[in-house]
Amino acid sequence: MAKRRSILLIDDDRGIREVACTALEMVGGYDVSTAASGTEGLDKARTSPPDAIVLDVMMPGLDGPETFARLQQQPETADVPVILLTAKTQAADRTRFTALGVAGMLAKPFDPMTISNEIAAILGWDR
Repeated sequence: MAKRRSILLIDDDRGIREVACTALEMVGGYDVSTAASGTEGLDKARTSPPDAIVLDVMMPGLDGPETFARLQQQPETADVPVILLTAKTQAADRTRFTALGVAGMLAKPFDPMTISNEIAAILGWDR
C-alpha cells in the first residue's frame, strides 16, 4: 500500500482549518496536520516536513508571504511545495503571489468537495 501524502494546513481561522482538514482527510485521503499561525507552521514543517503546505495569505503576525519566505530559507522545507489559500483573487494579487514562487493558489471560499482535486492538480499528484 502506498504511503498517504501529507499536507500541513496553516491558517489562523479555526473554522477554515476544521473544514479544510476534514475535506482533505475524508475526501482526499491525505494525512493532514494544522497550524494556527505562521510561526507554529514553521516549527511543524521543520520538525516533520510534509509533502505539501497549504498556507493562508492574511494572518496576524507572520503573514503567508513572510511565512513562505522563511520556509524557503529552511533546508528542511525549501523544496516543499506551497499553495497559497487566499481571498485576494484580483489579477494584481495573483501576479504578486505567483512571483513569490509558490506552487499555486486556491481561492477562498473553497469547495470542500473539490479542494483535494484542486491541490492534486496544482501539484501533479495522481488522484
